[in-house]
Amino acid sequence: MNRNDAPELTAGKGPATFQVKSFGCQMNVYDGERMAEMLGERGMTAAADGAEADLVILNTCHIREKAVDKVYSDIGRLTREDGTRPMIAVAGCVAQAEGGEIQRRARNVDIVVGPQAYHRLPDLIGKAQRGEEAVDTDMPANSKFAALPGRTKQARPTAFLTIMEGCDKFCTYCVVPYTRGAEISRSWTAILDEAKALVDGGVREITLLGQNVNAWTGEDDRGRLQGMDGLARELARLGGLERIRYTTSHPNDMSDGLIAAHGDEPKLMPFLHLPVQSGNDRILKAMNRSHTVDSYLRIIERVREARPDIALSGDFIVGFPGESDAEFEDTLKIVDQVRYAQCYSFKYSPRPGTPAADMDHQIPAAVMDERLARLQAAINRHQVDFNSATVGRTTSILLERKGRYPGQLIGKTPWLQSVHVTAPEFAIGDMVDVDIISAGPNSLAGEISRRKAA
Repeated sequence: MNRNDAPELTAGKGPATFQVKSFGCQMNVYDGERMAEMLGERGMTAAADGAEADLVILNTCHIREKAVDKVYSDIGRLTREDGTRPMIAVAGCVAQAEGGEIQRRARNVDIVVGPQAYHRLPDLIGKAQRGEEAVDTDMPANSKFAALPGRTKQARPTAFLTIMEGCDKFCTYCVVPYTRGAEISRSWTAILDEAKALVDGGVREITLLGQNVNAWTGEDDRGRLQGMDGLARELARLGGLERIRYTTSHPNDMSDGLIAAHGDEPKLMPFLHLPVQSGNDRILKAMNRSHTVDSYLRIIERVREARPDIALSGDFIVGFPGESDAEFEDTLKIVDQVRYAQCYSFKYSPRPGTPAADMDHQIPAAVMDERLARLQAAINRHQVDFNSATVGRTTSILLERKGRYPGQLIGKTPWLQSVHVTAPEFAIGDMVDVDIISAGPNSLAGEISRRKAA
């Protein structure tokens, strides 16, 4: 492969600066952070905002249609006006799915590395410097975590922590089992060690991650089998950790213990993201979702019994192959029945290699557009209602970042709502009580309270 237009990279002297661009899910954000920490430990530094980096890593997502085309477009934009370019690495799920085909289609790509192999990135950089093939889409079981550096001081008071990877559910529309592999849980000790390091580095809220995070299982330090409820309870014992969240869950893995934990562990936030995908049983079966509308609603009922103020979030796909108008109306019904605080909604997009891509009766784009608009209108209506119901309430927020105006800070309520508050006397990382004074569709406004949050 001709690399004459690459930066000058001599033996023993690799790129000095890097930039990681992560797309897609929270797990990609976590992976991007870990790549950055690994490269930092090797003596590289993150390029300053607006500066050109010696190495650019495109940490890709393969969930949506045309994801591959977007990657090649992004690669093309990395060529500079003078004809030079940085060293380019394509990582993540597109890298896993496409492998060496990426370099055959885009000859200026130096490195291709899958999501289970990015701990080998430094070695791949060395190979690319020497003009050797630098492609690694191996899927070793959890070995990357042992090879990654320890967590250090974080720039924000919130952090993601991957506790498991992969998926055994094989929904007919989804590529995750093929790009992330089978479900594998990290060990109890490894998770607690990483969590403690994050808290020692200033983190006050941790979001546990996994494609099916609530399927996590492992033995604790006394050899007892634990589920995610036991893990969450143990994490809650860490001094300095104020909040615990988790995403994304599967209805079939909502255990009795996890539901109970929402009712009696105050550090486990009253927010549950539990995708249903459709409100119709025939479509759910065609999706291989392995739950029904009724079983899903019974889970929601039990969670609300345990934690009456819990906020619910979900995922929906419209226009799955063969979905009729009446079956789509069932999805609108479940939205109105559950009254989600927020949701993600998508048009079905065929992913090559998945069973649904070859199903008959693919839905026309115009029909999907109309259905998505109706669904999002219903979702937005309930989100506005949920936010409006918060007005007049006093609640605690964790201040996470600066706002647009002087003295303004933005934090999250326990229900994952963003709150803008003028609080020049406080700092990022502080927990403060606020009175919610107004609500919009996507955020709230508050003021520092003289009352204590309930």
